[in-house]
Amino acid sequence: MSRLIQVHDPRGYAPKVSAKRLAPRLPTLEGKLVHLVDCLFDNSEVFMQQLQAWFREHMPSVRTEIVKPRESWVDDPDMRAKVVREADAAVFAVGL
Repeated sequence: MSRLIQVHDPRGYAPKVSAKRLAPRLPTLEGKLVHLVDCLFDNSEVFMQQLQAWFREHMPSVRTEIVKPRESWVDDPDMRAKVVREADAAVFAVGL
């Protein structure tokens, strides 16, 4: 007895991506403000707190501030503007 089954490709279709250059590297982080951007993924808050503690211990002259978007998976123009306006550098993290 043969049966036909229908299989769907779970990969979907990748969106078109246009390449952009990375921001230029700062010569030093000494005395700079680094925004640690918590992207609200699972465990990312814990990771950001650990990263902030690492900076405190190993690079005490670098100031850090953890910032978060209003919600996960949604662009937050206000948060992006704050990072551009206030920070010298930013680290975006997604957690586990």
